[in-house]
Amino acid sequence: MLFKLATLALVGSALAQRPANTSICDYYTTALLKENTAANQATLLTLVVNTAVIGNYTKPNVGIMVPGILASGMYNGTMVNLLPYFDGGLASSNNGTAAVAMNFLDDGGAVPLMMNMPANGTTYLLTHLYQYFGVLLGCSMQGPSATSAFPSYQGEASQYSVHKYMDLSAAEVGYFITQVGLAAASFGVATADVTAVGMALASLFDYSCAPPTTVIKAQGPQLQAICIDSTCPVSPNATCAAYAPAMQPLVANASLAMGEGVNSTSSMMSGMASGTATGTMMPSITASSGAGKLVAGGVMAAAAGLVVLVL
Repeated sequence: MLFKLATLALVGSALAQRPANTSICDYYTTALLKENTAANQATLLTLVVNTAVIGNYTKPNVGIMVPGILASGMYNGTMVNLLPYFDGGLASSNNGTAAVAMNFLDDGGAVPLMMNMPANGTTYLLTHLYQYFGVLLGCSMQGPSATSAFPSYQGEASQYSVHKYMDLSAAEVGYFITQVGLAAASFGVATADVTAVGMALASLFDYSCAPPTTVIKAQGPQLQAICIDSTCPVSPNATCAAYAPAMQPLVANASLAMGEGVNSTSSMMSGMASGTATGTMMPSITASSGAGKLVAGGVMAAAAGLVVLVL
């Protein structure tokens, strides 16, 4: 199955230009999986999102290497390590009332993702990502309920609320967006369409103090900015009063945090000195081999510039 899907993806590099009246999701589902069904749209989003998270796992592909969100790497001269937000190293997840440490990788890790699954058991992080990106890419076959073949987005309405305790920087959000762009390009998505995806993600997530925006119609306007530290560009229509002061996440497990975040003592001292923590500490991170050199040319322009571009 994986070989068949990846082989079909090779067609992407030779595809004709996508018609303006056909969504990215509908077009590439048909081009790569032949039939534009809800199940195939779900498969397409699973392939792209899983690749963005863990890197290339389908072979062959069109030859674009994807390090993946969980791999550390360089973005615009800054080292980025997003893994501690996923493995419980940092108390950066919002449980609805407070910042807590959550291990999103404890149900099989990368193994089920390599089998085109979100996890071994019940999980919401990856399934919500499939659904959310399905909306962003215009998947026309998404159903209205959680029991549909490819459900509409069932997650939290405000992405700011989900990410508010992470204090993400411009480099971290840019690295995330780059991996999404590379993942799409690795399946043969045209540079123009990768650019469109990047623009959509950046406009939603990349500007601090951004006003409420509607992504899911049924959920209405919500705060969506996830880039909230002092390095993030400020929205031209800034509504900063709607956002809480950004605070660096506390270290929950020092060995897993890998130099990210702050401990409780340093957080208190920083707060006494400046009133808020602004995310200016330089993390100690080891880069994955070659990860900072993998984005180039059209894909870099399409997927990574914070001023030029955009879950």
